[in-house]
Formats: sequence, C-alpha cells, structure tokens
Amino acid sequence: MSAPITEADTWNTWDIDDEGWCRQARREPSPNCDERPAGVVTDLLVIHNISLPPGQFGGPYIADLFCNRLDFDAHPYFDQLRPLRVSAHFLIRRDGEVVQFVPAHRRAWHAGVSVFDGRERCNDFSIGIELEGTDFEPFAEAQYPVLAKLSQALATRYGLTSVAGHEHIAPVRKTDPGPCFDWDRYREEMMKIINGAQLRFPLGLHKSQASTDEKF
Repeated sequence: MSAPITEADTWNTWDIDDEGWCRQARREPSPNCDERPAGVVTDLLVIHNISLPPGQFGGPYIADLFCNRLDFDAHPYFDQLRPLRVSAHFLIRRDGEVVQFVPAHRRAWHAGVSVFDGRERCNDFSIGIELEGTDFEPFAEAQYPVLAKLSQALATRYGLTSVAGHEHIAPVRKTDPGPCFDWDRYREEMMKIINGAQLRFPLGLHKSQASTDEKF
C-alpha cells in the first residue's frame, strides 16, 4: 500500500528518488516501458482517465492491464484489449491511493500517436498520470490534492514546464480526462503549494479558460 495521505502532508514530502520512483506510491512494475531517446528533455505532464470495465471502479483490472496479466475472459469488454501493450507512469485511484508502474525517467506507453507544441511522439518527453474515472462523472475529491502534490514533485524533480490532457495531444482519438475533470480545481490545488513549480495549462479547458501563457 502507498503511504497514508494526511492534511499535514506538504508537497515537499513527496519524493521522487534517483531511480524515478515516488516514495508515496505503491509499486507495480510494468514491463511496458523502455528508455527515452538520448538527449530528449522530459517537460510535459499528461493527464488521462481510465476505468476497467468502463464505469466500474476499485478493481484490479487497470494494474492487470498495465502489467500484462489481465484475464481477458473476466469481462466481455476485455476481449478487445488483447493486443494492447500499454502503461502509464502513475495511477491515482478514487480514494487517493497512488500506484506507480514505470520509473518517471523511463518512457511509459500512454500517449500513442500525439503532438504537443509541434512535437510528435509525446511518450518520448512526457510523464503520464491516469486518474481512475470516466468522461461522464465527477472525479473524486481525494484525487485532486494528490494529483497536485504528485505533479509538483515531478515538475520539481524533472523540470516539467507544461501539463495537458490526453485530449489536447491526441484530439482526434482521445477525449480524456474529459469534461468532468475540473481544471480549475486542479489549478487551485497547485496554487496552495508554496514555492511550487510553475506549469502551463493547455488551451480549451472545460472549466478554466487559462491561456497557454498562464501559469500556476
């Protein structure tokens, strides 16, 4: 289990160690990762949502998918996932638990065909965070402060400069984190962190019309 999250926690208690692992996260190492290209600077954070089966929360299936141990016969929906080999660096569950699958300095397979600021292959230069949720219902209250603290720890450790949704880097293919993700709430949680890193929001936010130059 990950370390308990309390109100007394501050962003600087969230540690990313020299091996790219977050101390507050429960580790579930995924084989679905590789090395980033030489010389590429990791500067983007990508926010996703996921639920397996769709709309159901709390089960083992997300981790099972990312770790190549999903029982495809456990639910009819899973049959279409057989060819997938995917991962994200982190998953934030509905109760705020953080699960880490890939060391942050390595390349997880979360973005797919994607473009950010004219650069293709966002997996090469991004860190992916999955939120347990869907496009169609609000995210849990516990997820926002944890997302903010994890974001700040990663931004400070790796010098991240921007954050985007999967929908922003792959708008034809993807819709997540979707209209129920409260970007304003995320930004507010980030602003509570004194001396935290500054990140650029994307354009076209559902609940915040921040420009790409607006930072928090």
